[in-house]
Amino acid sequence: MKVQTIYPAAFAVSLALSAAILPKAAQADEIEEVLVSASLLPIAAAQSANAISVIDREQLANRAALSVSDLLRDIPGLAVSRSGVQGSATQVRVRGAEANHLLVLIDGVEANDPSQSDEVNWGTLSADEIERIEVIRGPQSAMRGSDAVSGVINIVTRSADQPLTASAFTEAGNFATYHSGVSIGSRQGDFDIRFGVTHLETDGANISRSGTEKDGYQNTSANLKAGWDAGDELRLSFAARQSEGMNEFDTDNDFDGFIEDQDLVSEFRNTTMRVQADYQPVDSNIQHKLLIAQSKHDNENFAASLLGVSTASSKDQFQYIGSLFWGDSSQRVSLLIEREEEDFQQRGPIEDYGFGAIYDPNQDRERNTDSVALEYRTELSDSLSLAASGRYDDNSEFDSATTYRVEAVYQLADATRLRGAYGTAIKNPTFAERFGYYTNFIGNADLQPEESTSWELGIDQQLLDGDLTLSATLFDADLENEIDGFVLDPVTWGYTSGNKQGVSKRQGVEVSVIGELSDTLSLNAAYTYSDSVESDGAGGLLDEIRRPRHTGSINLAWQAVDTLQVNANVQYSGSQTDTFFPPWPTPAQTVTLNDYTLLNINFNYQATDKLDVYLRLDNLLDEDYEEVYGYRTLGFGANIGLRLSL
Repeated sequence: MKVQTIYPAAFAVSLALSAAILPKAAQADEIEEVLVSASLLPIAAAQSANAISVIDREQLANRAALSVSDLLRDIPGLAVSRSGVQGSATQVRVRGAEANHLLVLIDGVEANDPSQSDEVNWGTLSADEIERIEVIRGPQSAMRGSDAVSGVINIVTRSADQPLTASAFTEAGNFATYHSGVSIGSRQGDFDIRFGVTHLETDGANISRSGTEKDGYQNTSANLKAGWDAGDELRLSFAARQSEGMNEFDTDNDFDGFIEDQDLVSEFRNTTMRVQADYQPVDSNIQHKLLIAQSKHDNENFAASLLGVSTASSKDQFQYIGSLFWGDSSQRVSLLIEREEEDFQQRGPIEDYGFGAIYDPNQDRERNTDSVALEYRTELSDSLSLAASGRYDDNSEFDSATTYRVEAVYQLADATRLRGAYGTAIKNPTFAERFGYYTNFIGNADLQPEESTSWELGIDQQLLDGDLTLSATLFDADLENEIDGFVLDPVTWGYTSGNKQGVSKRQGVEVSVIGELSDTLSLNAAYTYSDSVESDGAGGLLDEIRRPRHTGSINLAWQAVDTLQVNANVQYSGSQTDTFFPPWPTPAQTVTLNDYTLLNINFNYQATDKLDVYLRLDNLLDEDYEEVYGYRTLGFGANIGLRLSL
């Protein structure tokens, strides 16, 4: 089902009647209770000038999504590109920025993989054992450093909240998909602990345009979270998450520009863990936080069961945050001191292509960053809040960098809130860009960090006595020194990276509506217009690839009866460009991917107080579409599952 007749204006009108997969609560007092990681300390969402979306536990259960990226498609400002089927390489872009401009935290641990271009392996990040997902759009480098150019996604895993709980689920569906898991938790006095493990496997479908070979996927994930209140002043906590498995994929083996069936497998293991101490002396206006965290990633590629290129990376983080409150807590200043140590390793066969072109991928690299950040927040009155933050990074590989951000929130009226922010951000070159990854890719150790300057203006307006909330945000960002990873080397005819001349621009508008139409019916929607262009090197501008100008979603949640909830979700992505690489010496070409519309429906039936039955229908209209040129996606799929709670 194509939506050739849906234009931006018409879709925007539909926002007045609907809303996206955002929290059901729309009233101001409920919004105030939502704490988000948009500051060095958690703050109420209404106190932040950022555009923020939160996916809560109820939405996670009702959608029963297999991966986090499936849920992010409904968030304003986000564009998702998956290279094929479930488990395939997936990228998430915020406001037209690069995929590695988004920082992802899992329980406060940076999950970006230095060995995968500083991106998160979204294709293998399951939605299991997650309590909530916070999406904070806009530059956050002033607090979070490199990688937080376009925003931050903070994933909070589940904690034990009852004396004793145990649960299990299982589901099966199309493409020989099986998904199951168990969890157990306990909260006794000052101590709580929860452990969960899940397993997903699917035969998938063929991602290439030709052939019949299926590309499957397996993922086993485990999550452990514990905490201890060691008195009234000190809390100690621990969190760890690991996922490991494999995904099958295809590639262009004969260099004709098209993907062919290949017996290729990628095995992965991703781990995040941290220990944290929060200390607040009684009758004191000082608060302390100490965090020690590590993320590790291992990736191995096999062709016909033979090991090819493998990568490994680790990131160790040592962080202290001290906060001082005064003026009845209406003012606060926070100091961050941080050290980050990154290691990168790559192994693979040495290739000799003749004419003096020998590629040796074997290497070990490292980089360290020492940082200091300062944040000041104040409530000048009941209506006006201001904040300013700045960060200094001393990197072992690049010149020191300073970033800053200022923001303001003004409560114009009881139902109207204005917000604005201005900030700078940086993105350091990746290990792959500097030292090479593929055998026909030559690194460029002289690359300079990318630098971004951006602003945004937003309004949140409550309508119909607070039953409906309309939010709109204008955003504009300029990126200098953008790194181009497809610069042709005239000597070896391989590719390398280079900093672009000129300024790349990203601008647009995000609109969302959240509301309750009745006690049993909620209708939500989101629409984003994003114009993202880069310099063509000759004074002109080109559209950035894989960034649709128009995206939107409509979500209808209906509590049909006390025991039956129905969720209908429509996702629209406008046309977008991509790059096609024909056989040498023909230069790369720009191609257009058609727009598409997906219809997904979920049924959730509460059979008993302990047993839920759910049915998920994905791509109900069997839309044929591509998000990355040459990679086919899944058609209609149905899954039925059971959840048992004890």
